[in-house]
Amino acid sequence: MPAARPKPRSTTLALRVTLLDPPAGVSWALQVGRGELVAPTSAAPSRVSLDFTVEVKEGTGAAPFRLAGPAVQGRPGQRFVYINSGLYAGQPGALAGWRAKVPLEGITRQLIDAATTGRPRTLEAQLAGTARNGAPAHATVPLLGTGWRVT
Repeated sequence: MPAARPKPRSTTLALRVTLLDPPAGVSWALQVGRGELVAPTSAAPSRVSLDFTVEVKEGTGAAPFRLAGPAVQGRPGQRFVYINSGLYAGQPGALAGWRAKVPLEGITRQLIDAATTGRPRTLEAQLAGTARNGAPAHATVPLLGTGWRVT
């Protein structure tokens, strides 16, 4: 019987997506899997934050690591999370719904190490909560500033 291969090591990584200046009266939620919704951890008129965790699975091949977990969507190398709003966030009486696709590609080994070494910290990405047309952020959204950062 061949020896069992050791499982690749994994680490839990805390992430936060913060929407700045979202349109008033719109509900937001993190999409987990195909349809489970997780409410924001904090909401104010000028910002909405959604906190969640992902697993950093150490790679054995060409990819040094991959991000996984219930909130992570997409193929390796093209990972993202959905932030839903309006009808898609379960808002009663909403006339429409939107999904913002927040890319995870900007999360580097350096950022992971900085967030998980010593006192655990969070990686945060900020994005504009309102699209150019005045609707809630939707489609693939650009991250503000330098993208993902340790907070």
